[in-house]
Amino acid sequence: MRARRLSGSLTCLVVLSLTAAGCGLSGGGSDNKGSATAGACKVDKGNVGSGKLTGEVKGKITFQTTNLKKDFGGFFNGVIKAFEAANPGTSVKWIDDPGDNTFTQRTVADAQACTLSDVINVNAPTATALTKAGYLLDLSAKDPDVAKPFVPSFWKSATFQDASGKAIHTTLPWYTGGVLLTYNKDLLEKAGIDPAKPPTTLFGVFADYEKVAKAGKGKFYATMANPIWRIPSDWDQMNIKTLSADGKTATFADDPRTTQWVAWMAKLYKEGAMPKDSLSSSNDPSTLYSQGKVAYGSTNPSFVRFVKQNSPSVYAKTAVGQQPYDALGRASAGAPQYISVAATSKHAPVALAFAEFLTNAENQTAWCKDPNVVIFPTTSASLEDPFFQNVTGDDPFSQARKLVADQLKTADTNQTNLSPAVQNAIVSQVQLAMQGKKSPEQAVKDAQEKADELLKQGS
Repeated sequence: MRARRLSGSLTCLVVLSLTAAGCGLSGGGSDNKGSATAGACKVDKGNVGSGKLTGEVKGKITFQTTNLKKDFGGFFNGVIKAFEAANPGTSVKWIDDPGDNTFTQRTVADAQACTLSDVINVNAPTATALTKAGYLLDLSAKDPDVAKPFVPSFWKSATFQDASGKAIHTTLPWYTGGVLLTYNKDLLEKAGIDPAKPPTTLFGVFADYEKVAKAGKGKFYATMANPIWRIPSDWDQMNIKTLSADGKTATFADDPRTTQWVAWMAKLYKEGAMPKDSLSSSNDPSTLYSQGKVAYGSTNPSFVRFVKQNSPSVYAKTAVGQQPYDALGRASAGAPQYISVAATSKHAPVALAFAEFLTNAENQTAWCKDPNVVIFPTTSASLEDPFFQNVTGDDPFSQARKLVADQLKTADTNQTNLSPAVQNAIVSQVQLAMQGKKSPEQAVKDAQEKADELLKQGS
């Protein structure tokens, strides 16, 4: 989900990824006994290579999520108890990571220390780094039937490249959210914007941001400045090709709209559409929106739940609208959240069984029905449930669910997958343009050159 996107400086990850990437996987076969390596760690032979994973489903594992325990402790404790009851001799310890802007580099560091959780909730950038470094189980190899429950487009999105450049399934698609516009109707009306008529292009959204800047005059803003929340999602929606088809070179500078996009961002920042101190901040719009100081909230549908729980007065002024389809012509749902199994797990059969149990249709459907969350499942059977076919209600929360339910029928799930190092290099150049230290044209040119350098290095 987009609210989980990485932010801040991730330069340390380049070193971590490169150090680990050379190790890769070695070993093979279905015999779990014997010595092999995953990354820099010694593991059972059965965890790596091409053979199907075998062995008893017994033992203790650690399950790590990202910022879920506070709101969904009851649900996941129930899932864990059900799994343990169905598999005597198993024990699942649940830990919950805050999911801050150092998540990927901390997780890679855990993997290098051979302490990665057995089953772990990851986003696309983290899965990219861990797969390249050889620390995740090749799920298709270890269970040939693992793909059956999932919607084909979501299963396709669950592939990442190993150290050799081969695309392998190291993740199970878990849950996804659509994208939408969340906005404060009162602030939009002060800016002369009709909340009932959301723009149909991203540049149209930017034009509305400009109106908010003129009306707000520093008392309220349109959105947050850090472009990390928008790259590559905005470019995907505009159908700008960020990378070549093989993912080995950057191509975004070849499209003149990229420079136009950067020019808009620089103009909006200069004119006060965004708080000046938010250019490098890791914060999304949640806090300022809930204080009534930002007109547009997160594009993550579950953001509406956050506002409802934390700021009822602002929730009463909140409405949702369709995020512009722009040149793509349909919603870009982005990459889902994923579940991976560590290749370093000492009880890999237990970890794989739990990962599949957690992401099965029954458990996905049950969680999606929680009244306090707007998420959608990735299994075919779940999407046939009447809960997703008949959405009613006029409140913002219900409308968010309805918008995403409609989107999911045609949504594009193949978001451009940038490594944290490449994303950070691009973002840094855009930030320089926004500060007026480079022209948009030069920033885009330099961003592509730096991205290409990193891609050639395998970063």
